[in-house]
Amino acid sequence: MGENADAERARRAVEAVWRIESARIVAALTRIVGDLDLAEDLAGQALLEALEQWPAGGVPRNPAAWLTAVAKRRAIDGWRRRDLLDERYAAIARDLDASRFDDEAWDPDRIDDDVLRLMFIACHPVLGRKAQVALTLRVVGGLTTEEIARAFMIPTATVQQRIVRAKKTLTAAKVPFEVPPRAEFANRLGAVLNVLYLVFNEGYAATSGSEWMRTDLGAEALRLARILAELVPQEPEAHGLVALMELTAARFGARTTPTGEPILLADQDRTRWDRAQITRGVAALARADAVGRGRGPYALQAAIAECHARAATFEDTDWETIVLLYEALGQVAPSPVVELNRAAAVSMAYGPAPALEYVDKLVADGELAGYHLLPSVRGELLRQLGRIDEARAELLEAARLTGNERERAVLLAKAEELRDRP
Repeated sequence: MGENADAERARRAVEAVWRIESARIVAALTRIVGDLDLAEDLAGQALLEALEQWPAGGVPRNPAAWLTAVAKRRAIDGWRRRDLLDERYAAIARDLDASRFDDEAWDPDRIDDDVLRLMFIACHPVLGRKAQVALTLRVVGGLTTEEIARAFMIPTATVQQRIVRAKKTLTAAKVPFEVPPRAEFANRLGAVLNVLYLVFNEGYAATSGSEWMRTDLGAEALRLARILAELVPQEPEAHGLVALMELTAARFGARTTPTGEPILLADQDRTRWDRAQITRGVAALARADAVGRGRGPYALQAAIAECHARAATFEDTDWETIVLLYEALGQVAPSPVVELNRAAAVSMAYGPAPALEYVDKLVADGELAGYHLLPSVRGELLRQLGRIDEARAELLEAARLTGNERERAVLLAKAEELRDRP
């Protein structure tokens, strides 16, 4: 019984470390071995070794460094077997001999740089945009292929194929592990910003699992976005993305109860919003505007978040301005999701009837088929219009479609509340 408990504790520790540190571990290994696919294999071997050793020996003080060092040793063993002992092997060997791996210092600055390099590799121009996004979400964001598939409403097998092909392409092209020269930033910056945005969104509202948010992902995306914005100070969208993340993350502390149940925007205690983070977000948006090239998609979304941040109460929100900002966003970055958000804002500014017209057009277009927020928004609008049976059916459909357990519980509770209404 004791052995089983130790094994279970070790398994949970390995899962926790991997969830938080996987990008740093894989990035550090990629820098050393020069091959992303090999780096992931080595990390996987280290995880298996941890599951074997940690139940008996206990979890090391620095588990991420332990895993990285074990993976390095595996790499050295592989080079030795192939009789390819070069300068890289000798340098790593000296480093490992200098200190015990379970006491190895974990330098956050170096690791952050490695993760940024890994992002630029995954967003290399030899890959198509879809492959760039899928690979980066997998290796940097730590999302499963199922989570990525849900985010883009495509089959899991398609995501898997994109990731495998992307790794093979990078290896064949011998892409170096480095941040590209400034002259090449423009070719990759859009993809890097897009991936950081998607990783942050997964942190804000997890597509699956038992937690409504993944604050570790949100915090990591924000850290990387801050670094990137300093690298490209004349790129307004880099500052716009930082502003959006800061203003949105400021609400994280008020979005759940102590036991993890979601708290919707209208019900949040705004005194729990992080005012310092809001100040940083407003300043980042001002930096984006100061470049003088107009607001792009991230800056426009940041401006929407700023409207929420400035409102003392939910009722004080400037919904008319938010509608205008969504209209502008729909012009520079048109998408059905933007239109759905616009409809929700229209309902707050002008009532549920005109908003339902927008939503019904989206239903007819079919582009958001399978997206749980479409029936969720439609159900809320129908409820406000007194069409209770239809509203309940839509909420039940939204609950069926969502992959997140917390969100499903909220939707089912709303549907149950409507059960006995006339």
